[in-house]
Amino acid sequence: MSKQNKILNIIQELVEAVIKALGYGGTRKRTWHQHVVPYEEGWAVRREGNKRITSKHRKQSTAIRKAKTLAKRYDSDVIIHRASGGIRERISYKEQ
Repeated sequence: MSKQNKILNIIQELVEAVIKALGYGGTRKRTWHQHVVPYEEGWAVRREGNKRITSKHRKQSTAIRKAKTLAKRYDSDVIIHRASGGIRERISYKEQ
C-alpha cells in the first residue's frame, strides 16, 4: 500500500470516528421517551423526536397516565412539561 493510500485510510477512519462520536450516520438509536406537552386547549403525549402527537387529552393528568403506560411498555422515560413549556418532572421506567 502506498503512503498516499495509508494517509487516505487514516483520514477516512478519523472522519468515521468523529461522525460516530457526534451521533450521526444513521447509527443513532431512537428513544421511546414520552413527553407530556401543552397542546391547543389541553395536553398531548408526544414521542421524543416526533413532530406528530401520539394522543390529545383535556387534562394533564390523563395525558400523564397515557404517557406512563407507553413508557412502561418501552422501558423509557416520561417527561412532563409545564404549561409554559419548561420541564416539570421526569419519571424513568428503564430496567436497570
